[in-house]
Amino acid sequence: MRYDSIIYFIASANYTQVLMTGGEMRLFTMQLGQVEREIASQLGVYSKFFVRIGKSLIVNRDCIFCINVTQQQLVLIDAGSGKYTVQASREALKQLKTLIERENEGA
Repeated sequence: MRYDSIIYFIASANYTQVLMTGGEMRLFTMQLGQVEREIASQLGVYSKFFVRIGKSLIVNRDCIFCINVTQQQLVLIDAGSGKYTVQASREALKQLKTLIERENEGA
């Protein structure tokens, strides 16, 4: 599985659902914390493309299209023009927005 084919990982009890480009959904039999550690160890430098948002979501930064803090929504897109909306807490989305803004200022 290529890192750029992953849109997001979302916690589902003791499992993690993975949304792939094209809308394909896969299920991993591990918790999100374990997935986060695997991303770091397996992807090396490519792990920087993923960011954890709150307790239940890890997203591919390249797929972020819109952060709507007031509606608590994150809109993600893939190269195939798929559009996906996920819910996250206001605080988590504020932190994500701040992180991206700081990175863009430094670029």
